[in-house]
Amino acid sequence: MDRDLISRLTRADHSVNSPLDDESVRRLLRRTVDRGGERVLDLGCGEAAWLLRTLTTHPDVTAEGVDTSAPALARARKEATGLGVGERLVLHHQDAAEFASPQPFDAVLSVGAAHAFGGLLPTLDAARRHLAPGGRVLVGDAYWEREPSTAAREILGEYEDLATTVDRVVAHGWTPVFGHLSTRQELDDFEWRWTGSVATWALDHPEHPDSAEALEVATTHRSQWLHGYRDSFGFITLVLRRTSE
Repeated sequence: MDRDLISRLTRADHSVNSPLDDESVRRLLRRTVDRGGERVLDLGCGEAAWLLRTLTTHPDVTAEGVDTSAPALARARKEATGLGVGERLVLHHQDAAEFASPQPFDAVLSVGAAHAFGGLLPTLDAARRHLAPGGRVLVGDAYWEREPSTAAREILGEYEDLATTVDRVVAHGWTPVFGHLSTRQELDDFEWRWTGSVATWALDHPEHPDSAEALEVATTHRSQWLHGYRDSFGFITLVLRRTSE
């Protein structure tokens, strides 16, 4: 099945593509971009939802986003134009891990995109390369709320518990200045919206050649969530500063 179609469908009801509600997104951005005139970078931006929210809130901010999905970036450009912020947004179609810029950024975002770098700490290494002195990083990734089952590990891979996750970030040279643990409501809403949007499209388009596969994708994901990792999966979003410049 077309990967871009799946991506577009799963974001239909949850634009930031992470288990965070609108109020949590607002609070996290306020803690990250709050000084005025910042240059903001999103590594693995998708449809640039974080950047669009930032630009519409702060008329003096400029932003750049990096992603490998050309269709997602095209949708981001279209929405930016519609919101009147297109002139302040630059989007790069390339691997976020290979992105280079001649100028540093005051804030670097990468929420739910650690897979693109090979894990949380490599994501922070990438952010560090782009961060101006005194800048902040907004990063979000999974952790185990409780000991996972073998099935959960097979589905999602290897993570640490909350305390170990934060300890590793600190040992890597970062100081958390704010954080948010996604609530059970946020986690469940995300999964219901993910599976529900795909299933709804499949049921509404039975004649489409990808319809049956889309319904199977939604059914499989829902089963893996409910039977595999729901009771152990957690998501943490941190606002970080370098412990030493």
